[in-house]
Amino acid sequence: MASAANHHRGGRSGAGGGVTGAGGAADGNAAGLQFGSAWFQRKINLRPQHRGVHLVTEEILRQMPELTQFSVGLCHMQILHTSASLALNESWDPDVRDDMEMMLNKIVPEGLPYRHSCEGPDDMPAHVKACFLGSSLTIPITDGKLSLGTWQGVWLCEHRDQAGSRKLVITLTGCPREQAAVRSPLSPVSPIASTSS
Repeated sequence: MASAANHHRGGRSGAGGGVTGAGGAADGNAAGLQFGSAWFQRKINLRPQHRGVHLVTEEILRQMPELTQFSVGLCHMQILHTSASLALNESWDPDVRDDMEMMLNKIVPEGLPYRHSCEGPDDMPAHVKACFLGSSLTIPITDGKLSLGTWQGVWLCEHRDQAGSRKLVITLTGCPREQAAVRSPLSPVSPIASTSS
């Protein structure tokens, strides 16, 4: 599934391209306001994983080439399951992911007198872990890339022993690099309307 639509109006940038804050001083860390905006959405699948914490940043980016067409914006990721979750954390040392899985299992152990047990001993703990970690992430887009810290990456936290492919809905919104259309190699051209104030 892929779709896009138009949004409404941009604004004016402050002196030198930065955003002008209180007192009229330009913020050198700001990208400046731009005219026009767009959004794009796609449902993607992540390959099945064993129970544990998995780095999936690159797997997601490979399925979202339209990200490169946004100069500034937001990327929202929503996992469509109740026994897996998303998190933003360490991308370099895999020991961190192993330690996280160990801690999750200590905090939410199997073997407690859960009333919901018809889907196996790992199912109810999986629901609890998913509530703790959450089902969505929102990450800024800067110059066609996710604005991640040096050691940050997107984690798929798989809480079931035997799970299938996990589905995500990815929504991109922001200012496109060119005020024409967000072009997708996987879907039709998405029109963008912009207005000026």
